[in-house]
Amino acid sequence: MDKKFKDLQFYKFCAYGFLKNLRFFEPFLILFFLEKGLSYFQIGLLYSVMKISTNILEIPTGIVADSIGRRRSMVFSFSSYIISFLIFYISKSFYLFAFSMILYAFGEAFRSGTHKAMILEYLKIKGWQNLKVYYYGNTRSCSQLGSAISSLLAAGIVFYSGNYQTVFLISVIPYVLDLILMLTYPKELDGELKEFNWKNFKQSFSCVIYEFAMSFKSFNLFRSILLTATYSGFYSAIKDFLQPVLKTFALSLPIFMYLENEKRSAIVIGIVYFIIYLLTSFFSRKSGKFSEHFKNLLNPLLITMNLGFIFGIISGFTYNSNWLFISIIFYLGIYLIENLRRPIGVAYISENINSNILASVLSAESQLKTILAAIIVPIVGFLSDKFNVGIALMIISSSFLLINLFFISQKKR
Repeated sequence: MDKKFKDLQFYKFCAYGFLKNLRFFEPFLILFFLEKGLSYFQIGLLYSVMKISTNILEIPTGIVADSIGRRRSMVFSFSSYIISFLIFYISKSFYLFAFSMILYAFGEAFRSGTHKAMILEYLKIKGWQNLKVYYYGNTRSCSQLGSAISSLLAAGIVFYSGNYQTVFLISVIPYVLDLILMLTYPKELDGELKEFNWKNFKQSFSCVIYEFAMSFKSFNLFRSILLTATYSGFYSAIKDFLQPVLKTFALSLPIFMYLENEKRSAIVIGIVYFIIYLLTSFFSRKSGKFSEHFKNLLNPLLITMNLGFIFGIISGFTYNSNWLFISIIFYLGIYLIENLRRPIGVAYISENINSNILASVLSAESQLKTILAAIIVPIVGFLSDKFNVGIALMIISSSFLLINLFFISQKKR
């Protein structure tokens, strides 16, 4: 992009993405809950509450944003985040944690699509619509940089504080800055304000439910959605269970023995998550070249999905056998597979679906992914309590692999 397009508002968009991804609690969220005395099953329920709440709230937020203005919608989003972080910091109760998860879901729902709409509105005002891929790609890279730096800073916060709850208090700082930043956005990014009415509100709910139901009526359409949503739901459900694996590995190392357990584990977790974000960014960029090695997009989707489940089985088995380093390597493979196949999945859906219903299909795919994740997380938690994280990962991954292979064999017949 030419430098003349990198005006003040461009850097504001970049700053938003960078600050938004300074979620210092993310690499330690499950460990934080465990420290507070929650079981894995309770943690799974909290994740389900957050995912289902976000899914439901995303439906009407577009209407609300159009009624009150996108800037006010973003301010409300960051206010919800900040209150949520503060409750996490002071709370020890499961029910208060659940309430915080709902507030966090409010923040996610009001933020996710609203800021993208503001960027597109700005490009429309400037007449730069032809630059949207490059422009959005540049602002997104700042978000990825924020995630990578956040992991290292989070490790430093836990190391110096000696506990996990401090990361929530420190996370308030970048989100207050982002809230202030929203107030400096130009008024024209609010878009055309429309009067709020209950009729449109109810129609949005009905439309999303109808689109989701229709996706099950066509086999080809449903198969396309399943190919992307199944693995993404699996990934979303199990990805954070890497944290206790990393902590076990960190405490097994014969280094920094004089430090407290939280400080020892913080060093390893921070470094590993920093590497993860760098690698996932790289794999996302290489997704296009990877797909070029196949005649169609179906084959790489099937291969990567089965490979991801196999990685889960191996990671669980090696964890249970106390081969922790190997377990972590294959667990990272689950992350990389998701970022490699996600762009391929979106392209596959767009190639096999009428463009007129593409937005509806992608919405249904997102709904199914969230529902799958919300169902899987408590199951993983229950199995982790009953056995351990390794066996839970083996059971869930094996189940998905067997179901997937069954459907493939049925299709061939």
